[in-house]
Amino acid sequence: MDSNRIIRTYIGIASLYTLSASLIWGVNTLFLLNAGLDIFGVFVANAVFTAAMVVFEVPTGVIADTSGRRMSFLLSTVVLCLATLGYVGVSLVGGGLFWFCVMSVFLGLGFTFYSGAVEAWLVDALHATNYSGELEQVFARAGMVTNALMLVGTIGGGFLGTINLAIPYVVRAILLAMVFGWAYLYMQEVGFKPRAVTAAAIPAEMRRVARESIAFGWRKQPIRLLMIVTFVQWVYMAWGFYATQPYFLDLLGQPDAIWVSGVITALGSLVSILSSWLVGRYMNLFRFRTTILIAASVIITLSTIGVGLADSFWIAVPLFLLGTLMFNIYTPVKQAYLHKLIPSEQRATVISFDAMIGSGGGVVGQTGLGYLSQQRDIASGFVVGGIVTVLVFPFLFMLRGLRDPGDAIKSGEEVPAEALQKPALAQDE
Repeated sequence: MDSNRIIRTYIGIASLYTLSASLIWGVNTLFLLNAGLDIFGVFVANAVFTAAMVVFEVPTGVIADTSGRRMSFLLSTVVLCLATLGYVGVSLVGGGLFWFCVMSVFLGLGFTFYSGAVEAWLVDALHATNYSGELEQVFARAGMVTNALMLVGTIGGGFLGTINLAIPYVVRAILLAMVFGWAYLYMQEVGFKPRAVTAAAIPAEMRRVARESIAFGWRKQPIRLLMIVTFVQWVYMAWGFYATQPYFLDLLGQPDAIWVSGVITALGSLVSILSSWLVGRYMNLFRFRTTILIAASVIITLSTIGVGLADSFWIAVPLFLLGTLMFNIYTPVKQAYLHKLIPSEQRATVISFDAMIGSGGGVVGQTGLGYLSQQRDIASGFVVGGIVTVLVFPFLFMLRGLRDPGDAIKSGEEVPAEALQKPALAQDE
């Protein structure tokens, strides 16, 4: 297998996987509401999905690092395909919240099998084939293709949902089956030798990962502060993405215009592309990363509260997109800061631990703000969610006061590719 074929395989797999995932992003909340759940039930199901990612992140990482990245990815496609069809099955038989939660557990398991496995496969394979190019170029090419297909998926899923809300899920399962076939044929292990691991050995591997997460992550004050901020931000973000679907349609006065949700989600994808371009510009304008983090957080807070207070679709949507833009600027800068603080040997472990902390915040937000939405209304959830994000400022200012060397931005420094390619947790389901 040569380097060019490895790159083509990686881009093909990542793109089809993203396309399949994005088909339901604009309609998931509407699908669950149509299946008979109330708004609180919707967010309970989503919280279970996020909690499953917290629980399975480490065990599936151990499998990827022992049985192989190809095996981990193939398991991801199979589990996701079956769980997606399970969602449709539960809706058809009127299974209710409990069975949607069961399927959400399997969705979370499926995505943790994917998390990091394909990127690790790519890097190992390119190193083994003596690739002379820059990894950033590969990630940039992949990002362009996946973002384009993300637009297709979110808009297409919205329009398919106007016919029947179950259709995007069925099409997603078909695409996942296609990805499985592609990976089975072309994703061969190169540069990594799988090793057998017994069930009895997995707890020891997990304990090792936990020890390194604490020693090289939580015990270091700058990293601990960033992780606390991650937790707080995701209390709102994990809830807010799905809450917009029924909320914006109600503001528009057209609750059956499912395609509108797909278009808004697609606009969010365009905003993500714009944010990647802006990050590089901001890195040249400011001396410290915390300046960008604090400024972006101020706008996230104000725009989120504004979405809840707005009584017009045409005001609320631009405010939400502004907050999304700032969050997509905030995230890679925060990730770049983390990469400056973590030893290379523990990089994957600590980054995964940070993702788990964020997922934990998502569980709190989806249940708490979901309950508030049920008892009052979704608008109140946005106002309270925005107020919650105010809690990040004491920790960000403490971080600024440390004057850690990782906070300083060197002239012309770029954000690492692995930070720019960080997936959005809120959209995974």
